[in-house]
Amino acid sequence: MEADRILRQYAAGERIFREINLAGADLKGANLSEANFTRANFQNANLKGANLTGANLREVKLGGVDMTEANLSEANLIGTDLSRANLSGANLMGANLRGSMAREVNMTKANLTEANLTEANFTEANLFAANLTEASMIRTNLMKANLSWSTLKAVNLTNAILSDSLLERANLTQAILSGAMLSGANLTGADLRQVTMVGANLSEANLSNANLRVANMSWSTLRGANLSGANLYRAKLCWSNLSGAVLVEAVLIDANINRTNFRDADLRRAIMPDGATNDSQ
Repeated sequence: MEADRILRQYAAGERIFREINLAGADLKGANLSEANFTRANFQNANLKGANLTGANLREVKLGGVDMTEANLSEANLIGTDLSRANLSGANLMGANLRGSMAREVNMTKANLTEANLTEANFTEANLFAANLTEASMIRTNLMKANLSWSTLKAVNLTNAILSDSLLERANLTQAILSGAMLSGANLTGADLRQVTMVGANLSEANLSNANLRVANMSWSTLRGANLSGANLYRAKLCWSNLSGAVLVEAVLIDANINRTNFRDADLRRAIMPDGATNDSQ
C-alpha cells in the first residue's frame, strides 16, 4: 500500500512527499512531523491522532479527512482544502491556514490558539467550544458558522464576515471586530468586554444579556438588534445607529451616547448613562 511505503520512507529519513496521492489512505496515529506534502491528495484519508507538527500541507486536498485529535501545531495549511474534514479536538496551535477552504469543517473543541486564519473560508464550520485565543481572522468568512462557547480572546476579526453565525456564550474579550459583518448573528450571553468593533454591522443581531462593558461600538450599525439585559457600562456608542433596537433593562451607566440614533428603540427599564432608570412604557 502507498501508505505503508510512505511510512517506511519517512522512517528512513525521507521528508519530501510533494503531490503524492494518499486519498483514502489509513495513516491513523502516524508520525509525519516536519514532512513536506505540498499539493498532495489526502481526500477521505484516516489521519486520526496523527502527528503532523510543523508539516508543510500547503494547497493539500484534505476534504473529508478524519483528523480527530491530530497534532497540526505550527503546520503550513495555506490554501489547503479542508471542506467537511473532521478536526474535532485537533491541535492547530500556531498553524497557518491563510486562504484555506474550510466550508463545513468540524473543529469542535480544537485548539487554534495564535493560528492564522486570515481570508480563509469557514462558512458553516463547526467551531463549538474551540480555542481561538489571539488568532488572526482578518477578512475570514464565518457566515453561519457555529462558534458558541468558543474562546476568542484578543482575536483579530477585522472586516470578517460573521452574518447569521452562532456565538452564544462565546468569550470575545478584547477582540477586534472593526468593520466586521455580524448581521443576524446570535451573541446571546457573549462576553464582549473591552471589544473594539468600530464601524461594525450588527443589524438584527441578538446581543441579549451580553457583556459589553467598556466596548467601543462607535459608528456601528445595530438597527433592530436585541440588547435586552445587555451590560453596556462605559461602552462607546457615539455616532452609532440603534434605531428600532431593543434595550429593555439594558445597563448604559456612563456609556457614551453622543450622536447615537435611538429612534424607535425600546428603552423600557433601561438604566441610562446618568444612572436613572427609564420609566417609559
